Amino acid sequence: MNASQNTGSSILDATTTTAHAAFADVTAGSRIVHVEAQLVDLPVETVRTDALQTFVKQETIFVRIRTADGTEGVGYSYTIGTGGGAVLSLLRETLLPALIGLEAERPEAVWLALFGITRATTVGPITALALAAVDTAVWDAKTRRAGLPLWVAGGGASPSIPMYDTEGGWLHLTVDELVAHAVASKERGMGGVKIKVGKPRGHQDLERLRAVRDAVGDDLDIMVDANQSFTVSEAVRRARLFEQVDVFWFEEPLPAEDIEGHRQLARSTSVPIAVGESMYSIGHFREHLQRGGASIVQPDVARVGGITPWLKIAHLAESFNAPVAPHFLMELHVSLVCAIPNALYLEHIPQLRAVTTDELRIEGGRGWAPTTAGLGIAWDDEALGRLIVS
Repeated sequence: MNASQNTGSSILDATTTTAHAAFADVTAGSRIVHVEAQLVDLPVETVRTDALQTFVKQETIFVRIRTADGTEGVGYSYTIGTGGGAVLSLLRETLLPALIGLEAERPEAVWLALFGITRATTVGPITALALAAVDTAVWDAKTRRAGLPLWVAGGGASPSIPMYDTEGGWLHLTVDELVAHAVASKERGMGGVKIKVGKPRGHQDLERLRAVRDAVGDDLDIMVDANQSFTVSEAVRRARLFEQVDVFWFEEPLPAEDIEGHRQLARSTSVPIAVGESMYSIGHFREHLQRGGASIVQPDVARVGGITPWLKIAHLAESFNAPVAPHFLMELHVSLVCAIPNALYLEHIPQLRAVTTDELRIEGGRGWAPTTAGLGIAWDDEALGRLIVS
Protein backbone atom coordinates (compact mmCIF):
# COMPACT_ATOMS: atom_id res chain seq x y z
CA MET A 1 0.00 0.00 0.00
CA ASN A 2 1.44 3.34 -1.00
CA ALA A 3 1.38 6.59 0.97
CA SER A 4 -1.69 7.96 -0.80
CA GLN A 5 -3.58 4.77 -0.01
CA ASN A 6 -2.53 5.02 3.62
CA THR A 7 -3.76 8.59 3.71
CA GLY A 8 -7.10 7.65 2.14
CA SER A 9 -7.56 4.83 4.61
CA SER A 10 -6.78 7.14 7.51
CA ILE A 11 -9.29 9.71 6.30
CA LEU A 12 -11.94 7.01 5.93
CA ASP A 13 -11.23 5.64 9.40
CA ALA A 14 -11.39 9.12 10.89
CA THR A 15 -14.68 9.86 9.12
CA THR A 16 -16.17 6.59 10.30
CA THR A 17 -15.04 7.22 13.85
CA THR A 18 -16.54 10.72 13.78
CA ALA A 19 -19.84 9.38 12.39
CA HIS A 20 -20.04 6.72 15.09
CA ALA A 21 -19.26 9.28 17.76
CA ALA A 22 -22.01 11.58 16.45
CA PHE A 23 -24.47 8.68 16.38
CA ALA A 24 -23.48 7.71 19.92
CA ASP A 25 -24.23 11.26 21.05
CA VAL A 26 -27.71 11.07 19.50
CA THR A 27 -28.57 7.70 20.96
CA ALA A 28 -27.12 8.60 24.36
CA GLY A 29 -29.82 11.23 24.70
CA SER A 30 -32.43 8.57 24.01
CA ARG A 31 -31.35 6.33 26.90
CA ILE A 32 -34.34 5.54 29.07
CA VAL A 33 -33.82 6.86 32.60
CA HIS A 34 -37.32 6.68 34.09
CA VAL A 35 -40.27 4.30 33.64
CA GLU A 36 -43.67 3.81 35.25
CA ALA A 37 -46.87 1.91 34.59
CA GLN A 38 -50.49 2.43 35.65
CA LEU A 39 -53.81 0.68 35.18
CA VAL A 40 -56.80 2.84 34.26
CA ASP A 41 -60.39 1.66 33.88
CA LEU A 42 -62.27 3.42 31.08
CA PRO A 43 -66.04 2.97 30.87
CA VAL A 44 -67.31 1.96 27.44
CA GLU A 45 -68.99 4.77 25.51
CA THR A 46 -72.02 2.64 24.62
CA VAL A 47 -73.35 -0.89 25.18
CA ARG A 48 -71.36 -3.28 22.98
CA THR A 49 -72.36 -6.91 22.47
CA ASP A 50 -71.34 -9.66 20.08
CA ALA A 51 -72.03 -13.37 19.71
CA LEU A 52 -69.88 -14.32 22.70
CA GLN A 53 -69.56 -11.44 25.13
CA THR A 54 -70.31 -7.91 26.28
CA PHE A 55 -67.62 -5.23 26.34
CA VAL A 56 -67.83 -4.31 30.06
CA LYS A 57 -64.97 -1.85 30.43
CA GLN A 58 -61.63 -1.04 28.92
CA GLU A 59 -58.80 -1.87 31.28
CA THR A 60 -56.09 0.39 29.89
CA ILE A 61 -52.47 -0.18 30.81
CA PHE A 62 -50.28 2.91 30.44
CA VAL A 63 -46.48 3.01 30.31
CA ARG A 64 -44.60 6.30 30.57
CA ILE A 65 -40.91 6.62 29.86
CA ARG A 66 -38.45 9.52 30.01
CA THR A 67 -35.13 9.65 28.18
CA ALA A 68 -31.84 11.22 29.21
CA ASP A 69 -32.56 14.33 27.15
CA GLY A 70 -35.95 14.80 28.83
CA THR A 71 -38.17 13.43 26.06
CA GLU A 72 -41.26 11.66 27.34
CA GLY A 73 -43.14 8.82 25.68
CA VAL A 74 -46.59 7.48 26.57
CA GLY A 75 -47.75 4.07 25.40
CA TYR A 76 -50.75 1.91 26.14
CA SER A 77 -52.57 -1.36 25.59
CA TYR A 78 -55.91 -2.67 26.82
CA THR A 79 -58.22 -5.51 27.74
CA ILE A 80 -62.01 -5.56 27.50
CA GLY A 81 -62.64 -6.34 31.13
CA THR A 82 -60.20 -8.82 32.66
CA GLY A 83 -56.47 -9.46 32.84
CA GLY A 84 -55.25 -5.90 33.22
CA GLY A 85 -53.76 -6.60 36.64
CA ALA A 86 -51.70 -9.48 35.26
CA VAL A 87 -50.30 -7.25 32.50
CA LEU A 88 -49.46 -4.55 35.03
CA SER A 89 -47.71 -7.08 37.28
CA LEU A 90 -45.55 -8.37 34.40
CA LEU A 91 -44.58 -4.81 33.54
CA ARG A 92 -43.69 -3.71 37.04
CA GLU A 93 -41.93 -6.90 38.16
CA THR A 94 -40.07 -7.86 34.98
CA LEU A 95 -40.15 -5.52 32.00
CA LEU A 96 -39.84 -1.99 33.33
CA PRO A 97 -36.66 -2.57 35.35
CA ALA A 98 -35.03 -3.98 32.21
CA LEU A 99 -35.87 -0.83 30.25
CA ILE A 100 -33.51 1.43 32.17
CA GLY A 101 -30.47 2.23 30.03
CA LEU A 102 -31.97 1.02 26.75
CA GLU A 103 -32.28 3.51 23.89
CA ALA A 104 -35.69 4.69 22.71
CA GLU A 105 -34.05 5.56 19.39
CA ARG A 106 -33.80 1.80 18.73
CA PRO A 107 -37.26 0.23 19.16
CA GLU A 108 -36.18 -3.06 17.55
CA ALA A 109 -33.40 -3.47 20.12
CA VAL A 110 -35.74 -2.60 22.98
CA TRP A 111 -38.44 -5.00 21.78
CA LEU A 112 -35.97 -7.85 21.31
CA ALA A 113 -34.43 -7.28 24.74
CA LEU A 114 -37.81 -7.47 26.46
CA PHE A 115 -39.03 -10.37 24.35
CA GLY A 116 -35.87 -12.22 25.30
CA ILE A 117 -36.66 -12.10 29.02
CA THR A 118 -40.30 -13.19 28.53
CA ARG A 119 -39.76 -16.29 26.42
CA ALA A 120 -41.30 -18.46 29.11
CA THR A 121 -44.62 -16.65 28.72
CA THR A 122 -44.75 -16.07 24.97
CA VAL A 123 -46.59 -16.25 22.65
CA GLY A 124 -49.75 -15.11 24.39
CA PRO A 125 -51.97 -12.18 25.30
CA ILE A 126 -50.53 -11.13 28.67
CA THR A 127 -46.98 -10.79 27.37
CA ALA A 128 -48.10 -9.25 24.07
CA LEU A 129 -50.18 -6.60 25.85
CA ALA A 130 -47.27 -5.76 28.16
CA LEU A 131 -44.81 -5.52 25.25
CA ALA A 132 -47.27 -3.32 23.35
CA ALA A 133 -47.58 -0.83 26.19
CA VAL A 134 -43.80 -0.45 26.26
CA ASP A 135 -43.28 -0.49 22.50
CA THR A 136 -45.85 2.24 21.83
CA ALA A 137 -44.20 4.40 24.52
CA VAL A 138 -40.81 3.85 22.87
CA TRP A 139 -42.16 4.82 19.45
CA ASP A 140 -43.83 7.87 20.98
CA ALA A 141 -40.49 9.01 22.45
CA LYS A 142 -38.55 8.14 19.29
CA THR A 143 -40.85 10.10 16.98
CA ARG A 144 -41.09 13.02 19.39
CA ARG A 145 -37.30 13.25 19.42
CA ALA A 146 -37.28 13.18 15.63
CA GLY A 147 -40.07 15.76 15.37
CA LEU A 148 -42.07 13.40 13.14
CA PRO A 149 -45.67 12.14 13.34
CA LEU A 150 -45.91 8.36 13.63
CA TRP A 151 -47.54 7.91 10.22
CA VAL A 152 -44.55 9.56 8.52
CA ALA A 153 -41.93 7.75 10.60
CA GLY A 154 -43.64 4.43 9.84
CA GLY A 155 -43.60 4.92 6.08
CA GLY A 156 -45.87 7.85 5.20
CA ALA A 157 -47.95 6.15 2.51
CA SER A 158 -51.05 8.37 2.78
CA PRO A 159 -52.30 11.09 5.16
CA SER A 160 -55.82 9.63 5.41
CA ILE A 161 -57.74 6.36 5.27
CA PRO A 162 -61.37 5.35 4.49
CA MET A 163 -63.41 4.45 7.57
CA TYR A 164 -66.20 2.02 8.33
CA ASP A 165 -68.46 2.13 11.37
CA THR A 166 -68.91 -0.65 13.92
CA GLU A 167 -70.61 1.33 16.67
CA GLY A 168 -74.05 0.96 15.09
CA GLY A 169 -73.88 -2.77 14.41
CA TRP A 170 -73.92 -4.51 17.78
CA LEU A 171 -75.81 -7.77 18.16
CA HIS A 172 -78.35 -6.51 20.70
CA LEU A 173 -79.59 -3.69 18.45
CA THR A 174 -82.95 -4.02 16.73
CA VAL A 175 -83.32 -4.11 12.97
CA ASP A 176 -84.65 -0.55 13.00
CA GLU A 177 -81.65 0.61 15.01
CA LEU A 178 -79.22 -1.15 12.66
CA VAL A 179 -80.85 0.51 9.66
CA ALA A 180 -80.86 3.96 11.25
CA HIS A 181 -77.18 3.72 12.18
CA ALA A 182 -76.21 2.44 8.73
CA VAL A 183 -78.07 5.22 6.95
CA ALA A 184 -76.44 7.80 9.23
CA SER A 185 -72.99 6.32 8.55
CA LYS A 186 -73.57 6.51 4.82
CA GLU A 187 -74.67 10.12 5.12
CA ARG A 188 -71.44 10.91 7.00
CA GLY A 189 -69.46 9.50 4.09
CA MET A 190 -68.35 6.28 5.73
CA GLY A 191 -67.39 3.57 3.26
CA GLY A 192 -69.04 0.75 5.16
CA VAL A 193 -70.71 -0.58 8.30
CA LYS A 194 -70.03 -3.73 10.28
CA ILE A 195 -72.92 -5.82 11.57
CA LYS A 196 -72.40 -8.41 14.28
CA VAL A 197 -73.76 -11.85 13.43
CA GLY A 198 -74.38 -14.96 15.49
CA LYS A 199 -78.11 -15.05 16.08
CA PRO A 200 -79.48 -18.54 16.89
CA ARG A 201 -80.72 -19.02 13.32
CA GLY A 202 -79.00 -18.05 10.11
CA HIS A 203 -82.17 -16.52 8.67
CA GLN A 204 -82.23 -14.09 11.61
CA ASP A 205 -78.79 -12.77 10.68
CA LEU A 206 -79.80 -12.61 7.02
CA GLU A 207 -82.99 -10.66 7.76
CA ARG A 208 -81.01 -8.04 9.66
CA LEU A 209 -78.43 -7.75 6.90
CA ARG A 210 -81.04 -7.60 4.17
CA ALA A 211 -82.84 -4.75 5.93
CA VAL A 212 -79.60 -2.77 6.06
CA ARG A 213 -78.78 -3.53 2.41
CA ASP A 214 -82.23 -2.46 1.27
CA ALA A 215 -81.88 0.82 3.19
CA VAL A 216 -78.39 1.81 2.06
CA GLY A 217 -78.32 0.41 -1.47
CA ASP A 218 -75.39 -1.21 -3.22
CA ASP A 219 -72.75 1.49 -2.73
CA LEU A 220 -72.03 0.92 0.97
CA ASP A 221 -69.88 -1.98 2.13
CA ILE A 222 -71.44 -4.29 4.72
CA MET A 223 -69.00 -6.30 6.81
CA VAL A 224 -70.10 -9.08 9.16
CA ASP A 225 -68.35 -10.24 12.32
CA ALA A 226 -69.03 -13.54 14.11
CA ASN A 227 -66.40 -13.13 16.85
CA GLN A 228 -65.17 -16.74 16.49
CA SER A 229 -68.59 -18.17 17.34
CA PHE A 230 -69.20 -20.70 14.52
CA THR A 231 -68.12 -24.22 13.64
CA VAL A 232 -66.72 -24.77 10.15
CA SER A 233 -69.95 -26.27 8.83
CA GLU A 234 -72.09 -23.48 10.27
CA ALA A 235 -69.72 -20.81 8.95
CA VAL A 236 -69.94 -22.35 5.47
CA ARG A 237 -73.74 -22.38 5.68
CA ARG A 238 -74.00 -18.78 6.86
CA ALA A 239 -71.46 -17.52 4.33
CA ARG A 240 -73.77 -18.80 1.59
CA LEU A 241 -76.62 -16.83 3.15
CA PHE A 242 -74.47 -13.70 3.45
CA GLU A 243 -73.52 -13.88 -0.22
CA GLN A 244 -77.11 -12.91 -1.00
CA VAL A 245 -76.53 -9.39 0.35
CA ASP A 246 -73.03 -8.95 -1.10
CA VAL A 247 -71.14 -8.98 2.20
CA PHE A 248 -67.74 -7.25 1.93
CA TRP A 249 -65.98 -9.53 4.40
CA PHE A 250 -66.74 -12.29 6.93
CA GLU A 251 -64.73 -11.54 10.07
CA GLU A 252 -63.59 -14.05 12.69
CA PRO A 253 -66.00 -16.79 11.59
CA LEU A 254 -64.04 -19.46 13.55
CA PRO A 255 -61.65 -19.68 16.50
CA ALA A 256 -58.42 -18.00 15.42
CA GLU A 257 -56.31 -21.13 15.89
CA ASP A 258 -58.42 -23.16 13.43
CA ILE A 259 -56.31 -22.43 10.38
CA GLU A 260 -57.49 -25.48 8.44
CA GLY A 261 -61.12 -24.55 9.10
CA HIS A 262 -60.51 -21.05 7.76
CA ARG A 263 -58.89 -22.54 4.66
CA GLN A 264 -61.89 -24.79 4.05
CA LEU A 265 -64.29 -21.89 4.55
CA ALA A 266 -62.36 -19.56 2.25
CA ARG A 267 -62.46 -22.17 -0.54
CA SER A 268 -66.23 -22.58 -0.16
CA THR A 269 -67.35 -18.95 -0.46
CA SER A 270 -66.90 -15.81 -2.54
CA VAL A 271 -66.95 -13.70 0.64
CA PRO A 272 -63.45 -12.58 1.70
CA ILE A 273 -62.39 -13.95 5.09
CA ALA A 274 -60.90 -11.48 7.59
CA VAL A 275 -58.87 -12.53 10.64
CA GLY A 276 -56.39 -11.08 13.07
CA GLU A 277 -57.85 -9.41 16.15
CA SER A 278 -57.35 -12.56 18.25
CA MET A 279 -53.88 -13.39 16.96
CA TYR A 280 -50.72 -12.60 18.88
CA SER A 281 -47.72 -13.36 16.67
CA ILE A 282 -46.46 -12.67 13.19
CA GLY A 283 -46.11 -16.44 12.63
CA HIS A 284 -49.83 -16.97 13.14
CA PHE A 285 -50.60 -14.39 10.45
CA ARG A 286 -48.07 -16.03 8.12
CA GLU A 287 -49.73 -19.44 8.51
CA HIS A 288 -53.19 -18.07 7.70
CA LEU A 289 -51.88 -16.27 4.61
CA GLN A 290 -49.74 -19.16 3.37
CA ARG A 291 -52.58 -21.67 3.67
CA GLY A 292 -55.23 -19.40 2.17
CA GLY A 293 -57.26 -19.06 5.36
CA ALA A 294 -57.58 -15.29 5.10
CA SER A 295 -57.54 -12.60 2.45
CA ILE A 296 -57.85 -9.58 4.78
CA VAL A 297 -55.73 -9.20 7.93
CA GLN A 298 -56.77 -7.26 11.03
CA PRO A 299 -53.81 -6.94 13.41
CA ASP A 300 -54.45 -5.18 16.71
CA VAL A 301 -51.36 -3.23 17.78
CA ALA A 302 -51.98 -4.05 21.45
CA ARG A 303 -52.47 -7.76 20.89
CA VAL A 304 -49.50 -8.37 18.60
CA GLY A 305 -47.01 -6.70 20.93
CA GLY A 306 -46.79 -3.14 19.66
CA ILE A 307 -45.96 -1.01 16.65
CA THR A 308 -42.71 -2.85 15.87
CA PRO A 309 -44.38 -6.23 15.12
CA TRP A 310 -47.54 -4.55 13.72
CA LEU A 311 -45.55 -3.00 10.89
CA LYS A 312 -43.94 -6.37 10.12
CA ILE A 313 -47.35 -8.02 9.91
CA ALA A 314 -48.60 -5.29 7.58
CA HIS A 315 -45.66 -5.76 5.24
CA LEU A 316 -46.01 -9.54 5.44
CA ALA A 317 -49.61 -9.09 4.27
CA GLU A 318 -48.37 -6.82 1.48
CA SER A 319 -46.14 -9.64 0.22
CA PHE A 320 -49.29 -11.79 -0.10
CA ASN A 321 -51.16 -8.95 -1.83
CA ALA A 322 -53.51 -8.84 1.17
CA PRO A 323 -54.98 -5.60 2.56
CA VAL A 324 -54.89 -4.52 6.21
CA ALA A 325 -57.91 -3.30 8.21
CA PRO A 326 -56.89 -3.24 11.89
CA HIS A 327 -59.10 -4.04 14.86
CA PHE A 328 -60.26 -1.27 17.27
CA LEU A 329 -57.88 1.41 18.69
CA MET A 330 -58.70 3.86 15.91
CA GLU A 331 -56.85 6.70 17.65
CA LEU A 332 -53.56 4.81 17.30
CA HIS A 333 -54.25 2.67 14.25
CA VAL A 334 -55.03 5.72 12.09
CA SER A 335 -51.32 6.56 12.04
CA LEU A 336 -50.29 2.98 11.28
CA VAL A 337 -52.69 2.42 8.40
CA CYS A 338 -51.62 5.76 6.95
CA ALA A 339 -48.01 4.58 7.14
CA ILE A 340 -48.44 1.51 4.95
CA PRO A 341 -49.35 1.07 1.25
CA ASN A 342 -51.82 -1.83 1.64
CA ALA A 343 -54.30 -0.31 4.10
CA LEU A 344 -57.96 -0.94 3.35
CA TYR A 345 -60.07 0.55 6.14
CA LEU A 346 -59.96 2.02 9.65
CA GLU A 347 -62.57 0.85 12.14
CA HIS A 348 -64.66 3.56 13.80
CA ILE A 349 -65.20 2.79 17.50
CA PRO A 350 -64.52 5.86 19.68
CA GLN A 351 -63.19 4.96 23.12
CA LEU A 352 -60.72 7.62 24.28
CA ARG A 353 -62.83 10.77 24.28
CA ALA A 354 -63.15 10.77 28.08
CA VAL A 355 -59.36 10.89 28.56
CA THR A 356 -58.13 13.01 25.65
CA THR A 357 -58.33 16.71 24.86
CA ASP A 358 -58.65 16.25 21.11
CA GLU A 359 -60.38 13.75 18.81
CA LEU A 360 -59.47 11.87 15.68
CA ARG A 361 -60.09 14.08 12.68
CA ILE A 362 -62.79 12.56 10.45
CA GLU A 363 -63.78 14.34 7.26
CA GLY A 364 -65.71 12.96 4.31
CA GLY A 365 -65.75 9.51 5.88
CA ARG A 366 -61.94 9.40 6.09
CA GLY A 367 -59.73 9.36 9.15
CA TRP A 368 -56.76 11.73 9.01
CA ALA A 369 -53.49 10.89 10.71
CA PRO A 370 -52.33 13.39 13.36
CA THR A 371 -49.60 15.76 12.17
CA THR A 372 -48.06 16.35 15.59
CA ALA A 373 -44.84 14.56 16.52
CA GLY A 374 -45.28 11.24 18.30
CA LEU A 375 -48.37 9.05 18.42
CA GLY A 376 -50.55 12.15 18.10
CA ILE A 377 -52.89 11.30 20.99
CA ALA A 378 -53.58 14.28 23.25
CA TRP A 379 -53.92 12.65 26.67
CA ASP A 380 -55.83 14.46 29.40
CA ASP A 381 -53.65 13.66 32.43
CA GLU A 382 -56.15 15.09 34.89
CA ALA A 383 -58.96 12.90 33.54
CA LEU A 384 -56.68 9.85 33.53
CA GLY A 385 -55.68 10.55 37.12
CA ARG A 386 -59.28 10.23 38.25
CA LEU A 387 -59.58 6.78 36.68
CA ILE A 388 -56.38 5.14 37.95
CA VAL A 389 -57.03 1.75 39.54
CA SER A 390 -53.45 0.83 40.37
